Amino acid sequence: MISRVLVPMDDSEMSEKALRYALEAYPDAEVTVLHVVGEPSPMMGQAVRLALEDDIQKTAEELAEALLDRAREIAAEYDAEIETQVGWGSPAKVIVSRAESFDAVVIGSHGGSLAEQLFVGNVAQKVFRRSPVPVTTVR
Repeated sequence: MISRVLVPMDDSEMSEKALRYALEAYPDAEVTVLHVVGEPSPMMGQAVRLALEDDIQKTAEELAEALLDRAREIAAEYDAEIETQVGWGSPAKVIVSRAESFDAVVIGSHGGSLAEQLFVGNVAQKVFRRSPVPVTTVR
């Protein structure tokens, strides 16, 4: 029985679809939305901004708040409550490391811009290959 579901989210339409799928497929499960802020690199402006901050965790949470508010709005449409988490680092690594505390992961098939997909790699594919729990990919 699936009682705890992890839904990684970025600001893409696919991640919103993944959250909707999780809420529909597992209406009685505890759903946790995870937003991962990437490690600093020249291609990732938000992560570079974080690297310059004194309190990285606090700044990451502030940057993620709008996305997590959107996730809460979606959950409210299903008369559900969700937990939210913010991570820092390589998105696939953070998702896989946290997945072991859940029964399943529901992730959007792709997200972000084409440039982010080319430079960062396919997060969903990495999670699918490395996750210690079943992964559902939504498109």
